[in-house]
Amino acid sequence: MSKKHKRQKQRRQFPWMLLALGGVLVAAALILFTRQGGGMPSITVDQQRIDYGDVKFDTPKTFAVKVTNMGDGILRFKEEPYIEVVEGC
Repeated sequence: MSKKHKRQKQRRQFPWMLLALGGVLVAAALILFTRQGGGMPSITVDQQRIDYGDVKFDTPKTFAVKVTNMGDGILRFKEEPYIEVVEGC
């Protein structure tokens, strides 16, 4: 075999090996990303109800609520969380 024939043969094989390596890397990345958030999130709040009793109008009151993800997945909110003030309950 001449040197010219060997070079042509090597050039044909190189892109296939590179393509196979790229495919393996893409498959590995997909596996890693799908495993990260594979579980189910579960939200818990330490207080379901906060009762201050009778409060005069314009009297500021503060409170703290602890929100925890007890599940094994990533907890994501589709909208900004809000608090609803219910009067007379």
